[in-house]
This record gives sequence, C-alpha cells and structure tokens, in this order.
Amino acid sequence: MKHLIILGDGMSDHPVAALGGKTLLQYADTPALDRLAAEGRCGLLVTVPDGFAPGSEVANTAILGYDLNEVYEGRGPLEAASIGYEMQPDDMAMRCNIITLGQAGEITNHHGGHLTTEEGTELIKYLDSHLGNERVKFIPGIQYRHLLVIKGGNKHITCAPPHDNPGAEWRPLLVKPEPDSPAEDGRMTAAETADLINDLILRSQQLLADHPINLHRKAEGHLTANSIWPWSPGYRPKMLTLQQMYPSVSRGAVISAVDLIRGIGHYAGLRTIIVPGMTGLADTNYEGKTRAALDALRTDDFVFLHLEATDEAGHDGDLDLKLKAIEYLDRRVVAPILAELDTWDEPVSIALLPDHATPVEKRIHVAEPVPFVIRTPGVEPDAVTTYSEEACAIGSFGKLRLQEFMQNFMR
Repeated sequence: MKHLIILGDGMSDHPVAALGGKTLLQYADTPALDRLAAEGRCGLLVTVPDGFAPGSEVANTAILGYDLNEVYEGRGPLEAASIGYEMQPDDMAMRCNIITLGQAGEITNHHGGHLTTEEGTELIKYLDSHLGNERVKFIPGIQYRHLLVIKGGNKHITCAPPHDNPGAEWRPLLVKPEPDSPAEDGRMTAAETADLINDLILRSQQLLADHPINLHRKAEGHLTANSIWPWSPGYRPKMLTLQQMYPSVSRGAVISAVDLIRGIGHYAGLRTIIVPGMTGLADTNYEGKTRAALDALRTDDFVFLHLEATDEAGHDGDLDLKLKAIEYLDRRVVAPILAELDTWDEPVSIALLPDHATPVEKRIHVAEPVPFVIRTPGVEPDAVTTYSEEACAIGSFGKLRLQEFMQNFMR
C-alpha cells in the first residue's frame, strides 16, 4: 500500500457572514474534495500540542507523527536543512522574514509585499555583506523567507511571528530573553542574543530603506521590503526518519514551495522534489506539483504534497483569493490525482487535511481541530459526503490528537 498526504496549508476557516454564515470549505465548489470525503472516513484532528503556538512547523511535524516535546527546535533549523545548510553544534538558526513596516510603526505584512525570489535573494545577500561576520550569517531562501544563523546564539528568547501580528506596532514585539533563561556552555546569554538580533533588525531598516530594489518598488507603487524580522530560533533537531518509524516506508518524497516543509521532510528522510514554477501562492504550478506527486508515487511508498496558497490568502485577509485557492486545490490537484489513481492497480491510501486554520477575518493561525479524510482501498467509508469542518466533525474517526493521525493513516 502506498500513501499520499495532500495538505492545504491553513485551509480551514471560520463561518463568514458574507458567505451566509458558511465556512470557505462549505461555500467553495469542491466536487473532488467531496468525493474524497464520501469515499473515505473523516474526523477532526488536533494538530497543535498543548503549550505550542499554532505554527506550520509545529502542526506539520505533528501530522507526520512526531512528538513535538521530543523533537521541536523551531522553524529556523528546518529551513536550514531545506536550503542545504548543515547546522553545526554551536549554531542557532532562525527564520528571517523580510517584511513591510508602515509609516505609523505597524507591521503591514509578513512578506515584504510578496517579494520575488530574485528580489529576496539580492536583499538578503546585501544584508549579509553589510551585517554578516564570523558570528552572524544571512543565508538566502525563497521569496521573503530566509535564514539567520548565529554562532553561539541562545535559543531561549521570545520572538513574535510577523504573520501573527499584522497591523501591530513592531517596537513592542522586538526580541526578549525568556524569564530565567538557562545559561548554556559555549553560548551567549539569552539577553545578549536578544540584543544582537534587535540591533540587526534596526540596522537592516537603515540599509534597506535606500536599496535600489525598494526604490524601484516604491516608484512602481508597490510596498517596500524595509525590515528583517527573525523568529523561531533553535538548534539542530534530533528526529527519526519515517523509514525508521514506519516499516512500510522504504522511500518517500516531499513536494512543497515552502522551506520549512522541505526541512521537515529532510529530517524525516524524504527526498525533496523541486517543481519549476511553484511559488507558495495562488499562482503556483498546480499541474506540475500534481504530476510530480503522481510520478513519485510510482517509485516511492510515501508522498507528502504540500500547498501553501490557502494560508497566504488567509494571512492577507483575502476572502476571494482563499476561495479561489481552495477551488484550485480541488480542480487542479485532487481531481486529476483521483482520476489517474482510478486507472492504477496499485492501491494508494490518500489523506487530505490542513495543518491548522488561518481564518481570513483573523489573518493569523489559530489552534483548533482541523477536518481530515483518509481514503483507503478496501476500507468501508463512513456517512460523511462533503468535506468541511462541520461535516468531518461527525465522521467515524471522531477527534484524533497529534500522532494518532499517522498511526491510523499508516495502519
């Protein structure tokens, strides 16, 4: 039996008055998602352990069957793995967004006005040439998502994820040491680390203000990418591979435009498949990712297909775009996958779910159970006939927690 997970990041939502009190999954035209629900067994899944923030790095790691209390090291180390940076024992890595700050001192967005990868790479290399040294290193990633590595940095600091704070004043959200943070041999104190990062933020704003890319964006009427925002620090994680955890998996693959998802896949023992034209937005190459997933299923036992567009639209508060992204997922990913698998003799178990909700009216991740469906050949479906938060709540799985999803999926 082969296994395919299709994950629509942040796809779950809340009832919206403009949609007649329906959620986006209830309102959108999704015949393929509904077919999957009607042919499978459904339920709700708690993806965020107690005490953890509802970040994608937390939820996706839990969905793949890991105990966050044992393996969690933040987002930075995962993204380091995805871009080929092998962390050293004394490294502390952080996700480093390039963001937009407004004139009133607020966080306008977490993505610098949707930077292209070319723009983001030039900006982060420019910052590294001016701010980098033997202790500090900026490493390019994708679009606005980059990496900050601090030799001897201390991870016991409090950082505010920029996507969770749209419209908030940025100065009160600067990095702070955790209360009673422990001293660690060979590392800076948490207070020293926080001071260093905050200094980098302030100096980045001075450097980015007059960079030619931002001057051009401003002249064209676009938002400028005028500050870095590092967050989610950690050391190199210690994770078993899926091959070690599940005997039926001898070879697996991950397909995603998002660095942190590739990083999770790296530590989980999955090969990364790069698809030309995948962006993490609603303009991504859906057909290319779909074909890559089907091709991988011919040779691999396990494929994790991740699509980010629904989450980005939720963060932007764009109702129409999130509806469109859900329908694109249905029409351009799930429907062709089901159509091709209908012709296969090889049995494939399919799971569909989001990692968390990103409600368009809140624009942030929220920690609440998400709807999921598992369709396994030969397993009798339950009574659910549509895919939505409300429909899946009455599914035969009931409410599962964390690692229970993979335990059931891989059974």
